[in-house]
Amino acid sequence: MNHPYESELKALKRSGRYRERHLRNEHLTDAASNDYLGLAHRKALHDLTCQTLSQYGEHAPKASMLVNGYHPIHAAFERALCKANGFESGIVMGSGFNANIGLIEALVRKGDVLLMDEEYHASGVAGARMCEGEVIYFPHNDSDALEEGLKKARGKRVIIAVEGIYSMGGDLLERRIIELAIEYDAIMILDEAHSSGVIGNRLMGILDYYSIEPTPLMIKMGTLGKAYGSFGAYVLSSAHIGEYLLNRAKNVIYATAPSLYDTALAHHALEYIQEHAERLREKIRVRQKIVWEVLGIECPGLIVPIEIGDNREVMKLQQQLKEEMDFHVGAIRQPTVKKAILRLIARVDIDEGRLRQACERLTQIWVK
Repeated sequence: MNHPYESELKALKRSGRYRERHLRNEHLTDAASNDYLGLAHRKALHDLTCQTLSQYGEHAPKASMLVNGYHPIHAAFERALCKANGFESGIVMGSGFNANIGLIEALVRKGDVLLMDEEYHASGVAGARMCEGEVIYFPHNDSDALEEGLKKARGKRVIIAVEGIYSMGGDLLERRIIELAIEYDAIMILDEAHSSGVIGNRLMGILDYYSIEPTPLMIKMGTLGKAYGSFGAYVLSSAHIGEYLLNRAKNVIYATAPSLYDTALAHHALEYIQEHAERLREKIRVRQKIVWEVLGIECPGLIVPIEIGDNREVMKLQQQLKEEMDFHVGAIRQPTVKKAILRLIARVDIDEGRLRQACERLTQIWVK
């Protein structure tokens, strides 16, 4: 049989869930990507990264971190992340997706209980399917339901997995959930892919936002392909948990160490964020204000979800904005979301007037 998945592909097309890749059009205003701070366009960071790499005799890691691939560039970035976020240990990893899989598969052992928010990223769900412990999904951002789960949990260890800002809904993790993890001595995984670099007084994420100091049972996972304008991920934790992950996380043990270029680029991005935090916060605030004034949507970060509900309609509206305004927003369909949404990212390098015009046009073509 030459086309073994033909029936599945036909079903996806019938339901409006068929996906294709399209080359990026640089003439469109990008309100679809997760480059929240516009750092992927900042050539000065690229130049600094090339200067950093030129100081060494190699430009690739060449092996796993535990073989011969742990480089001074990796170590320097890990130290900077720990200092910026208040953690003891840091490990750079290949991507947010494999970081979540590696973390959860390694941490949740036989006899453990994992309490995961039902809207946790697909990578975490994949990791949960691979782990040996009991997995319980609690209603999204529901601290009462989580507390009930914590009271009932009977495991050697209890692990909670939540996000700082949720990738599709754009909503903020409830503070009470962090407090419950502390109260019940649960290990807590904080996926900060969409909150690190976007919220907090120092733009370091959800703990910074709530002014909560990390505890030895907190683990922060962040990605470098979003606000940091690079590629890869990192995990911050106590020295004890970091030691354990180095010995049990398969994505660290069996994978080539992360790219030296991407790691150095992210390090320079971190320094840029630290140096310009006040100005970046103001840019974020202005864009949040525009979204609220025009669309009536309050967003704690820069993700603006607009529920449409129909797969074909969301694709139609996305195309309409491209054709009329050269403005590109995300069209997100099932199974990524329960109901199809337009996902507008109010990136800080989008001109304020341009963002306002696009939001105004959305109010004309979007029927609530």
